[in-house]
This record gives sequence, structure tokens and C-alpha cells, in this order.
Amino acid sequence: MSGTTTAAAALRRRAAGAGANRWVVLVVLCVSLLLVAVDATVLHVAVPAVTEDLRPGGIELLWIVDVYPLVCASLLILFGTLGDRIGRRRVLLLGYTLFGVASGLAALADSAQLLIVARALLGVGGAMIMPATLSILRQVFPDRRERALAIGIWSAVAAVGAAVGPLLGGFLLEHFWWGSVFLVNIPLMLVSLPVGRLLLPESKGDGKGPWDVVGALMAAAGLFGVVLGVKRLGSGESVGSLLTVLPLVVGAALLAGFVRRQRRRTYPLVDLKMFARPAFSTSVGCIVLAMLALVGLELIAAQYLQLVLGLSPLETGLRLLPLTFAAMAAGLAGARMLRRFGPRRMVCAGFCLTAFAVVLLTALGRTDDCALMLSGFVLLGFGLETTLFGAYESMLSEAPPEQAGGAAAIGETSYQLGAGIGIALLGTVMNAAYAPGLSGVPGVPASASASAGHSLGEAYEVAAQLGGSAGAALRHAARDAFVHGLHVTLLVSAGLLLLGAVMALRLPRVMQCEPSESVELPAPRDAAESRVSV
Repeated sequence: MSGTTTAAAALRRRAAGAGANRWVVLVVLCVSLLLVAVDATVLHVAVPAVTEDLRPGGIELLWIVDVYPLVCASLLILFGTLGDRIGRRRVLLLGYTLFGVASGLAALADSAQLLIVARALLGVGGAMIMPATLSILRQVFPDRRERALAIGIWSAVAAVGAAVGPLLGGFLLEHFWWGSVFLVNIPLMLVSLPVGRLLLPESKGDGKGPWDVVGALMAAAGLFGVVLGVKRLGSGESVGSLLTVLPLVVGAALLAGFVRRQRRRTYPLVDLKMFARPAFSTSVGCIVLAMLALVGLELIAAQYLQLVLGLSPLETGLRLLPLTFAAMAAGLAGARMLRRFGPRRMVCAGFCLTAFAVVLLTALGRTDDCALMLSGFVLLGFGLETTLFGAYESMLSEAPPEQAGGAAAIGETSYQLGAGIGIALLGTVMNAAYAPGLSGVPGVPASASASAGHSLGEAYEVAAQLGGSAGAALRHAARDAFVHGLHVTLLVSAGLLLLGAVMALRLPRVMQCEPSESVELPAPRDAAESRVSV
């Protein structure tokens, strides 16, 4: 009996990992995730340099930063289900290739429009890469205890990538031009392609039913429309403007149509019945709220550190480094905390700790308070990573193994969508609180005040052009207005985080581990065919 069990376990590992050690597979998946996560935030510290060189408009600057997570989130379902059809490793390696090509295009961009296109292509590559990480992880770690540890490492890498991005960008900007933040992707891609081809297992779904291309395009277009409308509102456009209302209405209609279409199909792209499970739907909502706070606050924090405190890009990245270490600690301790406290208490406590850290940071002002910033960032990193770990683990464990690909696409869409909406939403709050502070500055013409109200960087440029007492007054008012906007944004973020804490009360109280979880094994012929190279 024991020999049969051992043989079955060995077969399960081979089917899950295609002959590769599952922990080696985890390392490769984490490297893939790190690359995508870093690129989502590496541009943040380079925004002032990009603004000075390419001189994009307010909307163009928002798109330069936000188009990457938006495109990535929009296409995750499409490429996640495509991977189920033609092989997840194959789509992953194609994503590596496109990511490298788009990185070179972004580095050499000589206009804001070309940079937006390149960032959009990076988003396409990221959408090819990201679904594979969670779906393969769910496949190669069928035991929940091991999977919890693997997800802890995986989620720590995700947080590290988001936090290391500004540090890496700051280092590169100290020595090179802003395009270097993209060129660094190319050597990583050249290494990842052969390593991934050798070590990653090929896997596919059951292949039942036709692939719903129309549904995937509806979801992508719907997400684009909704976020575009939010962006226009954030840029100060009137709520009644046709160009604002139309994308919102069309986007919402397309998403509603997508949901209706999936419910009616025998073989849907995404099994929406998973959302009927409270633990699954709650976990997805928690991921959105957590990423909304993290990425939006990091973008604003980078501007505060550089433009208000006058720190260099490298110094800015170093100030954000404690967030990285705290996130790593929370991710590595996540499996033990989850077993001890359970998903409900763990995620709820993570949200509350993060909200406390955000409120603590409202004490920041025009002068540098290193101790306060260190405390706030450590609590912020630990709290957010605790939240993300508990939410991801609950979401994956709640989904049936045969639906791991759909669950991974939903989780990654939530992650990227939360990041994209976070920048748009918190940027909207920031602009709404910042702009009124620049109206009626003594000695400053109304046209100059209006231009300065677009951003703090533009306010500094206008102040330099004015010169004299008027320029000094505008610069002083812009700095004060930005700090005020930062405080308002932090309070709004704290409110959203507390909402997440309330939402987390629907999660299970304890971590339930079954003695043995089965995985769907491919037939021997399928297992052999899964090793076909790209």
C-alpha cells in the first residue's frame, strides 16, 4: 500500500511539475513575477525626468504611468485562457519576448505618444506572463500547507517588486538617462527565455468547448472604457462631458454584457459561480483595495520625497526601502500566521495595521521627518503584505484545482486593476485637493495659476518662469497645496482600507487543510506532449 501511495505521489509531482522540482519552478515563477511587478513602479521616480524631457500634457503623463497596468489588467483573461488552450509555458515565453522588445522601444522613445505605445506593449507582455505564475503554482503545490508557504514567497516577491522599482529607478537615474529604467529589462529577458524553456513545465486546460474570443475582447474593452472615464474625471473634466460619460457608460455596458455572456455559455472563459463563494469574492475585493492603496500611495510618495523634500531619485528609492523589508518579513511569516490566526483575523488585522500607518503618515509636512517616515513605511509594508498574502491564499484555495487558471486570471486582474484604479482614483483626490490652493496667489496671473494647478512639477516650472517675489510665492503655495493634498489623499486611503477590514470579516475563521488534495492528472500521452518546446 505504501509503495502504491509513493508511486502515486511521484506521478502527481511529475504531472504537476513535468519533471522539474516544484521549488525550482517556484523560483522561476517568482523571477517572472518580479520583472512584471518592478516595471509597474520603476517609472514612478522617473516621472519628473520624463516630464522635463518629453514635456507630456497632464493626460499624457497619466497615461504614461497608468497604461501599463491598465492594458495588463484588461488582457489577463484573454491570455490566461489562451494559455489553457495552447500551453501556459508557450504564452509565458512569448510574453518574455514581447516584454524585451517593448522595453527597448520604451527606452528609445522620443515622444510621449511613442512612450505610451511602448508602455502599452509592455502591458501586453505582462498579461502573457502573469497568469502563468499563479496557475502553475496552484498546479505544482496541491498540498495547502506547502502552497501557503509558496504563496508567501510569491506574494513577498510581488511586494518587493513594487517597492524595489523606485529604488532601481533611482539608482539608474543617478547614473543614466530615464530610458535606462526600461533597458534593464532586456538582459533579464535574455536570461529568462532559455531558463524558462528548460525548467518550466508545459500545462494546458481540459480544452472543452470553444475559446470565447468575443467575451475576452468585451472584457478588455469594458475595462478600458471604465478606467478612461475615471481618468478624465481625475483630470478635471466635467461630469457631464460626453467624452467622460460615454466611456463610462459603454465600458459598464460591455462588462455587464460580458458577465451575462459568461453565465449563459456552457464553457465560459471565467466560471462566475466562483464569485458565489463568499471567501473567493471577498478575497478578490481585498486584493483590489490593497493594491489600490499601495501603488497609488507610492506614486504620490515618490513625488513628495523628490519635489517637496528635494531628495534625489536614489535617495527616494532608499526611503521606500523599509517598505520592501517589511513586506518580505510579512510574506515569509505569512504561512505561520495564517495557520495560527486564520484568514479572517489575518486579513482584517493587515488592513487595520495599514490604515493606522496611513493615518500616521498624515503628520508629514514640508520638513523631512525620517523617523516618522520609517515607522509609517514599515507598518505600511507589513500590513499590506499580510493582507495580500491572506487574500491570495484564500482565493486560490477556494477555487477548485480544475479552475486554477480562471482563478489566477481573476486574481491577477484584481491585482493590476487595483493598481491602475489606485493611481487614477488617488490621483483624482490629490488633484482635487491640490488645485484650489493655487488660486488667488498674490502677484501671480490667473493663467499661470491655472497651469500650476496641473501638477507640482509644472508649478515649479511656472514659478521659475515668473521669477522674483511672484515666482517664490507660487512655489511656496504649490508646496503647501501639495502637502495638503497628500494629507487628504492619505485620509481617503485610510477610509478605503478600513472598508477592506470590514469586508474581510466574510472570510473563513480558520485555515482548513484537507489531508490530501487531488490534482487532475494528464494522460501519459498528454504528459509527454506537454514537453513540446515553443
